[in-house]
Amino acid sequence: MIYASDLDQTLVYSRRSMGVAEDAPGLVPAEWIRGELSAFMSAETLNQLMTLPKDILFIPVTTRTVAQYQRIQIFQQEVIPSYAITSNGGNILMNGKVDPSWNEYVRSKLQEHAATAAEVRQIFDGVLNKEWVVGERLCDELFFAFVIHRDRMPVEEVTEKIKLVESLGWEASVQGRKLYLVPSAVNKRAAVEHIRHQIGDVPVVASGDSLLDRCLLDYADYAIAPRHGELYREKQRNPDAVHYQFTEQSGIFAADEILNYVRSIHHAAIGDVVS
Repeated sequence: MIYASDLDQTLVYSRRSMGVAEDAPGLVPAEWIRGELSAFMSAETLNQLMTLPKDILFIPVTTRTVAQYQRIQIFQQEVIPSYAITSNGGNILMNGKVDPSWNEYVRSKLQEHAATAAEVRQIFDGVLNKEWVVGERLCDELFFAFVIHRDRMPVEEVTEKIKLVESLGWEASVQGRKLYLVPSAVNKRAAVEHIRHQIGDVPVVASGDSLLDRCLLDYADYAIAPRHGELYREKQRNPDAVHYQFTEQSGIFAADEILNYVRSIHHAAIGDVVS
């Protein structure tokens, strides 16, 4: 079985997103940036990941760049996955090293099916300004991440531009204080599907909180999302359009429920095999 999970606001939480004080019981450090502690994980979630049954292949699946993923010390020290997917699916790490053949394949798909990053950036030129955009980055030369003041974002203008770039093979997602512009060909589902083909046709359990996780959760045999984030807000707006199971809790301890769900699916699968 594969357990493929988004990280930020699903398993790993910043101070801003975790919903409890950083001195609350049951938390462990997850990431440091320039020597400063920046993200946490539930201690129970860490224990669950460290003790997963050996026939569950855990795959972190993140929009983070390779370098940003490598900052999460838990996945460099305590839980060291054989596979990790970064850059929203643009890179696959095998035993910590980038698989160049996958990256080349993704870039070939971009040339066939998407406008260039420069063309997309030009479309947004008249909307992006210092009033609401704090920072900008072209991540791993694949997609854009803008740090924003969300409450100042000119929603109507941005929505109009998003519709335009969607016709050019790109997608958008607002997560917390970030606006992502990502080519549709750079996605989490395709990378997980590639790994699944490598190891055999096994069931996939997936978890994630954002619209960029939706293609992965739709692909999975079993899916669960935390009671926060873009997917939960979409569920509130349009219940019939979102069919995933959601946790009872929101915030960092929602991850404990997610891992319990993964184990319950595994237990049921083992029971079916035995019977």
